Amino acid sequence: MSQLKTRLQALTLLDRAFNAMTDDEIAASVAALPDDHRTAIDDACGAREGGFTDPSARALAMRATAARGRMNGGLEQLCTLLTDPCLAKCIELLGDNSDNPTEEQLLKATPTLIDEFGLATTRLMIATSVAGEATAAEMLASLLRHHETLALPPATRVEVEVRPAPTADDETKARRRAAKERKQAEAAARRAQQQRAKHR
Repeated sequence: MSQLKTRLQALTLLDRAFNAMTDDEIAASVAALPDDHRTAIDDACGAREGGFTDPSARALAMRATAARGRMNGGLEQLCTLLTDPCLAKCIELLGDNSDNPTEEQLLKATPTLIDEFGLATTRLMIATSVAGEATAAEMLASLLRHHETLALPPATRVEVEVRPAPTADDETKARRRAAKERKQAEAAARRAQQQRAKHR
């Protein structure tokens, strides 16, 4: 199988795992994240300063960002941030076997992961590892396709509003323009002062 085909299949699994999450599951996963991870997600999704305050607005923005980022890395970045604590726990449970676990070893760890993070986030963590080209990617992908618990539900088409990349609002633009003009004026004043100093 070509490397490109393998890559596309991995991204398809990741896309399916993310789209299979409900807004409530996304909100629960985000709520369990460290503050810096939540801030990074909000930044990636174009939130204004202070981040999202409405979980449903964040979920909508995340879905739009994921849809826009299937091929440019945005989907992977989002999913990596969202599943980082789950992955850390998985690595802890697997111990010395974390780099290349057997199916048996991974399945021994998954009940704890599901109990702590939920099935949807656990599936997403596994899909993120496949997209990240983990050593055990082939086995992980097989679990997402065939395992009675971990298998992803049938793919469904999720309609999301794919908004253009965030742009600054008028107030922000005005502040930036004023700051630029101030810097230009300061630079001009410095040049004038240097010229005067030369002619003394």
